[in-house]
Amino acid sequence: MPWVRPLLQDLVDRDVADIATRMPGADATLRRSNLNVLARVHAGGMHELYGGLSWVANQILPDTCDPDILMRQANIYLDVPQKPATFAQGPVTLPGTNDYTLPAGTLMQRSDGAEFTVDADAVVIGGFVSANVTAVVAGSAGNSLAGTQLALVSPVSGISGTATVGAAGLANGFDVETIDSVRARLITRLKQPAQGGATYDYENWATDISGVTRAWCMPSYLGVGTVAVFVVTDNAPGGPIPSAQTVAAVQSYIAGRCSVIAAGQLSVFAPVATPLDFAIQLTPNTAAVQAAVEAELADLLTRESIPGGTLLLSHIRQAISLAAGETDNVLVAPAANVVAAAGQMTTMGVVTWL
Repeated sequence: MPWVRPLLQDLVDRDVADIATRMPGADATLRRSNLNVLARVHAGGMHELYGGLSWVANQILPDTCDPDILMRQANIYLDVPQKPATFAQGPVTLPGTNDYTLPAGTLMQRSDGAEFTVDADAVVIGGFVSANVTAVVAGSAGNSLAGTQLALVSPVSGISGTATVGAAGLANGFDVETIDSVRARLITRLKQPAQGGATYDYENWATDISGVTRAWCMPSYLGVGTVAVFVVTDNAPGGPIPSAQTVAAVQSYIAGRCSVIAAGQLSVFAPVATPLDFAIQLTPNTAAVQAAVEAELADLLTRESIPGGTLLLSHIRQAISLAAGETDNVLVAPAANVVAAAGQMTTMGVVTWL
């Protein structure tokens, strides 16, 4: 049976009873008796010791241990104990005078104060200069949408004062891994100890890369002896489909750890997104309930959408019904299970409220 920490009053009652048993005629129940005080002091000390034992018991296993103990265990068992924050980066374009140079290290600033530096010298050609910039501070706050304006902090000769973020945006800025994510990876690694090339090894290696939240290994995907790994970045601002930079990072990382396959037999892919549109009759059809339904559908896709997988119609209906405030609904579209083709992955599309 499970161990239950005694309550303080139970310990006091136990000490009082022990005194009465071992000292005939003594009465430790009297409020102002020295024996009553002794019983309470001893019970208090024992209660603290039981608390310490209870804490130690929780530290043994990763699902209940405190964050500092979790990180000690992660340092022992995980190749990457806690995925670090990464710097957002990407292309920007500025008007300028031909042949003038935008020097490496030039500082730019977004309207909210976020700062970026130019990675390498770039020369103005055809009235414009294109350069790659990197956020000064790591994390998702550096990610910027295409068209975002960046101002030069200090004037640069021959260069306009405003830069425009390119079509690819400034991306791949990820926050430091959360404790919950570290805990989940550690538990997975303990359940699936490294085998040097088991299917789950590739998936565990892939999720060591910052931003990668899920991965799927598909042996013989491109023929006998090949291994394909699909990865997604669920928490990225642009959605779950990873950037080419993230895919390349996973490819390089796994290739350096796998001892089973030869070079050229490993391929890491980003799934091809296939947005799924919904048509729903909702009761009550309010903005708050609509938002709750969309959140439930997005969560369902995060949990169950996989490359080449099937999203069950019954699970879609269930997700809608779980939304806070929903009392009734009719799912008009999709009308059947949603099956993704090989290499494709169902993502969140547009919801039409009928």
